[in-house]
Amino acid sequence: MTDAPIYDLLLKNGHTIDPLNHIDGPMDVAIAGGRIAAVERDINPALAAQVVDVSGHYVTPGLIDIHVHVYHTREPEGLSVMADSHSFRSGVTTVVDTGTAGARHFLHFKRTVIDLARTRIFAFINIVDQGMIGDFEQDVRTMDPELAASVVLAYPEICVGIKTAHYWTRLPWDAEHPPWAAVDRAIAAGNLCQKPVMVDFWPRPPERSYEELILEKMRPGDIHTHVFAQQFPVLDEAGRPNRILFEARERGVIFDVGHGAGSFWFRNAVPAIQQGFYPDSISTDLHVRNVHGAVVDMLTTMSKILNMGMSLADVIQRSTLAPAREIGHPELGHLSVGAEADVAVLKLLTGEFGFIDCGRARMMGDRKLECAMTIRAGEIVYDPGGLSMPLWTEAPPEYWELRM
Repeated sequence: MTDAPIYDLLLKNGHTIDPLNHIDGPMDVAIAGGRIAAVERDINPALAAQVVDVSGHYVTPGLIDIHVHVYHTREPEGLSVMADSHSFRSGVTTVVDTGTAGARHFLHFKRTVIDLARTRIFAFINIVDQGMIGDFEQDVRTMDPELAASVVLAYPEICVGIKTAHYWTRLPWDAEHPPWAAVDRAIAAGNLCQKPVMVDFWPRPPERSYEELILEKMRPGDIHTHVFAQQFPVLDEAGRPNRILFEARERGVIFDVGHGAGSFWFRNAVPAIQQGFYPDSISTDLHVRNVHGAVVDMLTTMSKILNMGMSLADVIQRSTLAPAREIGHPELGHLSVGAEADVAVLKLLTGEFGFIDCGRARMMGDRKLECAMTIRAGEIVYDPGGLSMPLWTEAPPEYWELRM
């Protein structure tokens, strides 16, 4: 009589990268009851009900994309994609919808999307009560700090902060549209709920400058997304990373990629990263207008940063542990024993690859990340190459039976 297996699933012979636990090398990962049960050098396969040989692959925490738009049930649909259709195929197990819903529609978003998705979904609540996208985003009367903060406080298990975006980018200032209205009210809401504010911003100096935003307006822990967008002075006149970026980081401001359809430009990102200014977190701003264009998915965005000179370990850290901390969920983004078993199994391809930015310019690279398997809460939810499956010629008896 043999003892029952103590692990449900064992990922064996992989190269594990877990930044929190300083792991970057050969390590097996065992899962039981939907949680990480062991991370050790050589775990006995006899202890597991299922063993998956992941030789030649990287095993990482499930990826966390903190800038997406997934409120696809709202009419009109606008920009949102279905989370489950895009997350797992890219190794992503957690996403954060950034302001697609405001206070007025959050409960509908929760009921029709968040509660039904297999992907873990958090939300930044838009300071605009109707969320995005429409002319209502320019109406300061829709920006109620107490209302936005009340939703965050009512649903702390889902809501991670406040979002502001798209406010008054080109028309003249007037009494109804002061320069800092959206940012100031978002930060007021953030103060009320004691959560970070994610800022999507268009500078219009001198009344509304980038320097004032990151050095005066934003608080420690607030997140500036779209950091490599065309409108920001990322580089100084000498082509070096602007000193104000480092000063803002010293203040505790967080810089997030937020690629998007118009907010990632090689002419800003490549020189900045190659000269030592790395983003704090990597995210896609995934939506229907970029999923088949400049962004594609999380791994494509990560591959771009990888080919700019950041190490694979640093790319993984900024796609797992760092974003988990930024949104106030330190229980995620790592493979500690006892943590929920969200895992990505990745392949690092080598060759000649082209990548594009939002200005329709191309960068060549020699490395590209590909997802081989995704595990969400201990369950294999993506395995297109059949790593976890037998060869058809060796399939068990039930494979050969007619199924009705």
